[in-house]
Amino acid sequence: MGKYVVKRILLAILTVFVICAITFFLMHAVPGGPFNREKALSEATIEALNARYNLDKPVGEQFILYMKNLLHGDFGVSLKNGREIKAIIAESFPISARLGISAMIVALFLGTVFGSTAALMRNKLPDRLIVFFSTLFTAVPSFILATLLLLVFCIQLQWVPVWSANSHNYFLPVLALSAYPMAYITRLSKTSMLDALSQDYIRTARAKGVSKFKMIFKHALRNSLIPVITYAGPQIAYIITGSMVIETIFTVGGLGSKFVGAITNRDYTLIMATTIFLASLMVIANLICDLLYKLVDPRIKYD
Repeated sequence: MGKYVVKRILLAILTVFVICAITFFLMHAVPGGPFNREKALSEATIEALNARYNLDKPVGEQFILYMKNLLHGDFGVSLKNGREIKAIIAESFPISARLGISAMIVALFLGTVFGSTAALMRNKLPDRLIVFFSTLFTAVPSFILATLLLLVFCIQLQWVPVWSANSHNYFLPVLALSAYPMAYITRLSKTSMLDALSQDYIRTARAKGVSKFKMIFKHALRNSLIPVITYAGPQIAYIITGSMVIETIFTVGGLGSKFVGAITNRDYTLIMATTIFLASLMVIANLICDLLYKLVDPRIKYD
C-alpha cells in the first residue's frame, strides 16, 4: 500500500504541474492584457507595469519564474489591487469551504437516505416520488434554482434574510448548491443498493435470519457506498471552490466570486492561484477517496 500511495502522490504532483502549464500558456495566448482598461493608460505606464510583474519577458521565461516562486510558496500579488494572493485566499476560502462542506454533507446524507429508501421500496409511491424529484433537480441548472429560491424565500415571503457580511445565513445557498449532487447521489445510491441487495451474501444473511435492519445497514449499505465515495471525492473539492454562480447570486464573498472577478479583470496571478488551489484540492480529494475504499470494502487490494 505504501508504494501505491507514493505512486499516487507523484501522479498528483505531475497532474497539478500539467494543469499549471496549460492554464498559464492558454491565459497568455488570449489577446489583451491585465492592464487594458476603458480609460487607456499611457504606453510608458503599461511598460513599467509589465516590467514590474515580469510580463515583458518571453512567456516561457515567465512560466519558469512563476513556478520557482510557487515552489517557495509565493503566489504573488494581484495585478489589480496589489494585495497578496495568500491574503485573498485566506480571507475568501473559509467562506467557500463552509458553504461547500455544508452543501456536500446535506447532499451525501439526504442522497444516501433517499436512494436507499427508493431501492427498498422499488416501484412504490415513495420510489416514484424520489425518482421524480431527483430527475427534476438533476435537470434544473443551479443558477435557475438559486434565483427561484432568492425570489420566493427572500423577496416574496421574506422568510430568510439575504446573505450579508453581518447576517451569514447559509440556508438558501446550501440548498441551491446541494440540490444537484443530492439528486445524483440519490440515483447512485439507489442503483448500488439494488445491486447489493441482489448479491449472494445478502441472500445468505436473509437465510440465516439476520435482521432486516442489520442486513441493510451493515452489509448492503456499506458495500453500496463505493460509487458514492468515488463521486463525492472530486465533487467536494469542486463544490468548495466551484460555487461561482451561487456565490455571485447570493452575494457570498467566497473564493468562487473572487475567481469570477479575476477572469473578468484578467488578473493573471489570481487566476493561476485559484486554478492551482482547485487542482490541488481535486487530486488530494481523489487520493483520500481511493484510500477510503479499503475501509469501506476490506476485499479491495492495492497493487
